[in-house]
Amino acid sequence: MQSENVYIGDDKFQRFLSHYNCPTPLNVAKLKFAGAICSPNPNLRPTDVIASFFPDNAQPRLTTKAEAELFFKFFMGLWDQMFVEIKTNTLELPEFYGDIHDAQSLIELCYNRADQIECGFVEGFWGGCETLNIPNFAAELISSLSDMAGVYAMLAKKLSQAENPDDIYPVILNTDQMVLKTLHFLIEHLVLPHIEQLQRSVN
Repeated sequence: MQSENVYIGDDKFQRFLSHYNCPTPLNVAKLKFAGAICSPNPNLRPTDVIASFFPDNAQPRLTTKAEAELFFKFFMGLWDQMFVEIKTNTLELPEFYGDIHDAQSLIELCYNRADQIECGFVEGFWGGCETLNIPNFAAELISSLSDMAGVYAMLAKKLSQAENPDDIYPVILNTDQMVLKTLHFLIEHLVLPHIEQLQRSVN
């Protein structure tokens, strides 16, 4: 069934996040939604994930019913967009448009990747739970994603210590591929067999 929530696009959504002083980067939000969609936690709601984008003492003040409805409609447009990517197993990492020969650009890429994986997908998947009833293979895959987030952080440190960017960039690309293979395998074998049960409403 066609969703009534339409994603407004990255540029408009980034302005929307900025309007509400959301400290969570758009690409981390996307991956956190993706992880939450994949989560077997039956009590996890989109509103829980949305709330996690903001500090506890800085939740947005929605002053009218119309504003609240639009606020959640925009977020659910992104949620539904990520649901399609999960359902079709076409989830990708955000594109990098920086200079592959510039150390600072690659440092930022590595730290962004680490956040997208750990603060994004992995945190979204756990959904605030310390433990989940999941098969051993899934637990190992989630653990390996955290390990790969650590690899990105390690590569950033190497670059900050004057390592040659031309030596590091291929390692970043290889890590990207490992992350994507892990995500796609997890989605295929843990999520897709139960995808219809994982649809969640905003409430």
